[in-house]
Amino acid sequence: MKMIDYGSMVHDAMRGLIKRLLQDIADAGELPGDHHFFITFNTMYSGVLIPDWLLDRYPDEMTIVVQHWFENLDVTDEGFSITLNFGDSPEPLYIPFLALRTFVDPSVEFGLRFEHLEDDPPEASEAPMHENAEPDDKIREDAQVVSLDSFRKQ
Repeated sequence: MKMIDYGSMVHDAMRGLIKRLLQDIADAGELPGDHHFFITFNTMYSGVLIPDWLLDRYPDEMTIVVQHWFENLDVTDEGFSITLNFGDSPEPLYIPFLALRTFVDPSVEFGLRFEHLEDDPPEASEAPMHENAEPDDKIREDAQVVSLDSFRKQ
């Protein structure tokens, strides 16, 4: 008897939430209020497009910060492209939604974590945050990150 894959269904729903959120930001052209995002993704996932020098620096996983300056945010069904500033050097990135590992908006203590799936390349240790990210003194230790571990069959 085939089992319902609730984990994959929830991951799809979480990716849909991020897609809708990013599309709203792209339509508005800016982030509202104090919102900003830390987005961690697998740099080796098929379809990820980042400059070679970033791939050399983050060969497994990278966290980007979408905060004060970004351009060309374009959202598709499969992923999003965005231009971010790395040390006064604007660089275009393309990130498939399936490459996402975490999505956090510390301004409202919201976070999503995508657990490692069998068909993904092995997960790497956490990459450091971008050097130009501003610290957020409002982040609390009890921020809620959704984890699916408790729902998975052992």
